[in-house]
Amino acid sequence: MNSFLSRTSYWVLALFLALAGSASAQNATTAATVTKQGVTPGGTAGAAPATAAGGGDAAEIAAGDALFKSNCTQCHAVNEKVVGPALSGITKRRPISWIIPWVKNSAKVVASGDDYAVKLFNENGKQQMPSFGLSDKEITSIMAWITSQEGQATAATGGPTAGNAATADGQDAGAAGGAGAGAGKYADILLIVLVVVLIVLVVTLVIIANLMKDVLGGRKDLDGRDIEILEQRFDWAGLYKSPVLRGIVGVVAALALLYAGVQSVMAVGLTQGYQPTQPIAFSHKLHAGVNNINCAYCHTSVYKAKSANIPSANICMNCHSQIKTESPEIKKIYRAIERKQPIQWVRVHNLPDLAYFNHSQHTQVGGIQCQTCHGPIQNMEVVYQYSPLTMGWCINCHRETPLNTKGNAYYDNLVKLHDKSNNAVPFTVSSNGGTECSKCHY
Repeated sequence: MNSFLSRTSYWVLALFLALAGSASAQNATTAATVTKQGVTPGGTAGAAPATAAGGGDAAEIAAGDALFKSNCTQCHAVNEKVVGPALSGITKRRPISWIIPWVKNSAKVVASGDDYAVKLFNENGKQQMPSFGLSDKEITSIMAWITSQEGQATAATGGPTAGNAATADGQDAGAAGGAGAGAGKYADILLIVLVVVLIVLVVTLVIIANLMKDVLGGRKDLDGRDIEILEQRFDWAGLYKSPVLRGIVGVVAALALLYAGVQSVMAVGLTQGYQPTQPIAFSHKLHAGVNNINCAYCHTSVYKAKSANIPSANICMNCHSQIKTESPEIKKIYRAIERKQPIQWVRVHNLPDLAYFNHSQHTQVGGIQCQTCHGPIQNMEVVYQYSPLTMGWCINCHRETPLNTKGNAYYDNLVKLHDKSNNAVPFTVSSNGGTECSKCHY
């Protein structure tokens, strides 16, 4: 009896190890295939460097497509201007050795005095492109995808689209990573099948063991040792009364409660993802995205005042006195004007009174784009709070964002003193005192 149970345990363990090894080997094969063919769509690993226009292999272009859609479509399209300029021909206008530093930290390139960077900065309303933590290979794969899309017509959606450079026929780019993606999908299916088979085998062996136990229980020629093993039962009561188990459970429960408590306390006042229902169904996706209306047209004080004002009904009437006049939502604006009452918009982004924030200092002086803090606003049907707006989030931005000091004599001596002692570190907002408490709390 003892030997039978031992053999049963051995075979269960052997089957488990064999199936697990087979699944691991399959995953390793898939990983090797992906590595050989290139980066699968949506991956973050770098692709091979981009070559001339139209260059780059299929996997590289597919990786660039995924990276472009996740990082660039908020502000750029290939063949038309959105928030930023059209990117068609960028690899001909600038070498890849210039493009890579620009994408990683455009403010630093502008601050260095590069003529092309300064010209680009000024031509686009002095709106600073956010910095991206992409590798050199990821940036070159994006360039490879851009060159593959040059000259293709963008999909018509009733107007120019902000942040969506989908082509009229996107099947070629999508099919580039099809082999790698398909291999990964089949590997997942195979792994699921193997796990199911393993579970079935384990259950079958347990049933067989119980049947054998019943058969052996009816035999008369068993000695005392066999009978003892046969009648052995797991001591659940002893396990429950074990001080070691109770101690482990107590410690785990205490840590879980402590973690939940700390998370609750840290989340006090945080409203990331807050998306209230507004009195009028205004679509930023339609206005800022499809119709490409600049944010400052409605939020008129965003470049010159502390607050980005909520637009008045009169601004809406600049267009809607002639456009969609019969819309039920537009009629709500008419009623507000007739009654001489403001529209009761619900504020989405709220900072505590103890924190000072100036929009013009960031947008006009700092050249920060709206999307840096507010996210892909041109893709939102209903606006929600995209960023956490915590003190740590603001301080981290101040530590990483270089200041554009060119042509501003106020910074000349500060930059010289900074470079003298920190030559390898860029002159950031933090270098100018941007992390001092009194900058935001006074």
